[in-house]
Amino acid sequence: MFSKNRQNDTRAATGKQAEAHACEYLQARGLALVERNYLCRRGEIDLIMQDKRTTVFVEVRYRRNDRFGSSAESVDWRKQAKLLATAEHYLQQHPKMAQNACRFDVVALTTENGQQEAIDWIIDAFQA
Repeated sequence: MFSKNRQNDTRAATGKQAEAHACEYLQARGLALVERNYLCRRGEIDLIMQDKRTTVFVEVRYRRNDRFGSSAESVDWRKQAKLLATAEHYLQQHPKMAQNACRFDVVALTTENGQQEAIDWIIDAFQA
């Protein structure tokens, strides 16, 4: 049981690092951070960012390798449905943000050769 908790802690820390790296990457490309880890009963959105007058809901995915598919491929229709529902909840709670155009991006990070991360930013990855 102890090792399972340690494994979960390691995964959570890795996930937080991936989110931080993705956030820095997007900020360097002109997006502004609005909120991290928006959580409601419908799900969680990793990053909510502003790209000029567009609200951007960002799903960050990290994989050590692509043996079981790429990071981006892991955002299947079920995950998309959760993100859509969570974004809808966010916009209901933040009516000013609902006045902007919205899009859903995916930032996929993958370790290459055990060291360097490849970043794939998929703008407008799926639609509502």
